[in-house]
Amino acid sequence: MLKIYNSLTRAKEEFIPLVPGEVKLYVCGMTVYDFCHLGHGRVLVVFDMVVRWLQSIGYNVTYVRNITDIDDKIIKRAQEMNESIETLTNRFIKAMHEDANALGTVKPNFEPCATHHVGEMITLIRKLIEKDCAYVADNGDVFFSVHHFPGYGKLSGKSLSDLRAGERVEIDHHKRDPLDFVLWKSGKPGEPYWQSPWGNGRPGWHIECSSMSGHFLGNHFDIHGGGQDLQFPHHENEIAQSEGANEETYVNYWMHNGFVRVDNEKMSKSLGNFFTVREILKNFQAEVIRFFILRAHYRSPLNYSLEHLISAKNALDRLYTALKGYETVNAGKINWDNHHAQSFKIAMNDDFNTPEAIAILFNLSSEINRSQKPQDASLLKSLANILGLLQQEPQRYLQQGLVANNKNEKFSESEINLLINQRLEAKKNQDFKEADQIRSLLAEAGIILEDNSQGTTWRRQ
Repeated sequence: MLKIYNSLTRAKEEFIPLVPGEVKLYVCGMTVYDFCHLGHGRVLVVFDMVVRWLQSIGYNVTYVRNITDIDDKIIKRAQEMNESIETLTNRFIKAMHEDANALGTVKPNFEPCATHHVGEMITLIRKLIEKDCAYVADNGDVFFSVHHFPGYGKLSGKSLSDLRAGERVEIDHHKRDPLDFVLWKSGKPGEPYWQSPWGNGRPGWHIECSSMSGHFLGNHFDIHGGGQDLQFPHHENEIAQSEGANEETYVNYWMHNGFVRVDNEKMSKSLGNFFTVREILKNFQAEVIRFFILRAHYRSPLNYSLEHLISAKNALDRLYTALKGYETVNAGKINWDNHHAQSFKIAMNDDFNTPEAIAILFNLSSEINRSQKPQDASLLKSLANILGLLQQEPQRYLQQGLVANNKNEKFSESEINLLINQRLEAKKNQDFKEADQIRSLLAEAGIILEDNSQGTTWRRQ
């Protein structure tokens, strides 16, 4: 049986869908004011993997992933770029789809934009006001009253007193309580607005997902996912809004993927330490990035470095090498009685344990090298395809090398120096295979290394 780690209960639980054979899944998507960084890419790949596995074990999945196309950051960026909000958001929605397609993700069944569901948000806010869970402030903003929702804090595991003492909350004298959060923002000059019973304005961020998930999946559904950074306050606020309005359980299983980290800090735009998916795609094949993401358990931190990406490439090469000579062998129906397939299924049913599942792929690749049996190659392709891996012809993949997408793009000076240092460290440890891989990587990008008695220098071709 499939078990999922439920962030709400902080335990692995047997997955029992509300409707037998069906799964309703909602994932918080992107706020489209910039290109997707690797943290966004992880969300795309992780929940794509979840959908693929659920489908492979027989579930009919309804997958909804929203797009936030109106908020403070979007308005600010449009003003900075001197373009309309619609032009800005359409451009970055297109870019997001390009990145998602490159990473091999399946399209959600529904991908609603917030601006298309404002009417439903107004209806939900009105309902909260009627139930005394929300109030209209004297400046025209509408706030949710956390005091009137006894379960507030159950997802984060914090009490109201703990939150008031420990959380940094924006000071707003219009609120009755510092923890109250905005449902509707009154209109400001130069900003887009919609008409509402409380005057012209626009919705707050949190109310979007409660409204859109309810529209497509109903008031109570199976799984809600997103990045770990959304657990509080966004998902906590979603629970309060939805359960406060509908007086029933909102979601049965909450899933949160871990952060992508750079130098032990979370990768984020606010910290300025982010790498966009398309930047990484300049130097690494898309399937390498997907493999790199899935090689870590979805709840664990994912440590980004060029060295780790090179390691992922080397590992993926081994799987493709095992399939050389089996180009005519196709993925087929999986015999789950096979011991490799059984082990793979056990791993994936254990909270989507992709590191263990990938280890089983390597065991199977070793068996292919020994047995030379086409049925083993077919099984390897079939199991890997569930993870969205081994999607290319082996010979073509192996010939492409590392820099497959745009060989005219060059590494930055800091990246070159980092790779040179990693190569020197590899040679010091007598890991000559990795040292050669790094030299080849740089050569493919047009960077020539020259070793001498003083060390290593480099030049562009």
